[in-house]
Amino acid sequence: MLDQHLITTSNTLEGYRIIKHLGIIRGITVRSRSIFGNIAGGFQTLIGGKISIYAELCEKTREEAYQLMIQHANERGANAIINMRYDANEVMNGVTEVLSYGTAVVVEKI
Repeated sequence: MLDQHLITTSNTLEGYRIIKHLGIIRGITVRSRSIFGNIAGGFQTLIGGKISIYAELCEKTREEAYQLMIQHANERGANAIINMRYDANEVMNGVTEVLSYGTAVVVEKI
């Protein structure tokens, strides 16, 4: 079972030795804004400052992709993830894909 403390954007984990590489893992989710979210976001842009409705949507979407990545790593038998990254692409107007990916590994404490 993967320990969420053993997820890093780095190539290595301090205090651990990588004993097996299990390959690339990923979590992908696609989200769109609702009409009500667009209206509320539009009002917030008129006022200026942080657009909280979009920030909340982005955070939830990244968290979902992150959890799917962890699930994929667990299915591979990993106990850690290295080189973790996020990516996002607009699939169509108002529809965004968010990808969380990294390398699944098995590590042991040094």
